[in-house]
Amino acid sequence: MTAVIEVQGLHKRYGDTVAVDDVSFTVDEGEIFGILGPNGAGKTTTVECVEGLRERDGGMVRVLGLDPARDRAELTQQLGVQLQDARLPERLRVDEALDLYRSFYRAPADPDALLEALGLDGARRTQFGKLSGGQRQRLSIALALVGNPRVAVLDELTTGLDPRARREAWRLIADVRARGVTIVLVTHFMEEAERLCDRVAVIDAGRVVIVDSPAALAARAAAELGVERASLEDAFVALTGSGEDDHVD
Repeated sequence: MTAVIEVQGLHKRYGDTVAVDDVSFTVDEGEIFGILGPNGAGKTTTVECVEGLRERDGGMVRVLGLDPARDRAELTQQLGVQLQDARLPERLRVDEALDLYRSFYRAPADPDALLEALGLDGARRTQFGKLSGGQRQRLSIALALVGNPRVAVLDELTTGLDPRARREAWRLIADVRARGVTIVLVTHFMEEAERLCDRVAVIDAGRVVIVDSPAALAARAAAELGVERASLEDAFVALTGSGEDDHVD
């Protein structure tokens, strides 16, 4: 497999607080790679360093062979980002938002095809402030994909959605991967990671605890607990001491 993201010895501090301490992992082309961890573990800081939104204090980061700190302008042409807390002006229409974002890219996607693929065709003239929670998440995905990226980072995409909307978002994420996009998925929903991710990195207190497939982590937890079956949630609790409900971003 070809690694499209390489992180080695990443370090980031805020004053006297170390947020990310010697984090290392790789993301292979075409996979959905999950980043899990308790509240304040350093997940969002890590992906913001990968995106070039924060300047790292140490370590090496390469995305598609580019250094986010040095090559940010070029990287933004190939990397789509859905931020954890991104809002648009209440009166901005869906089609206007897509037109604005696509103007930033050299070879953007067809906005009409994107709206149709994401089930937003009927809401193209709807103002952001009038969109449902599920529609806003669909728009977030559309804006992350409008530049035709090779890699997309989705940070807590389904937080705040009801179970039905969350499962619909999972289908959309799988569809995005089917388009050939490599996905980094930051989440605290264990079922989400278990269903979608090929591999996950568990981060706790700014350090990577383990990187493996959800199935392998669940099998490891089952062996340690002496039970026939265990879940990714069981493995997460064993590794970090935190449950899914303890995490609120």
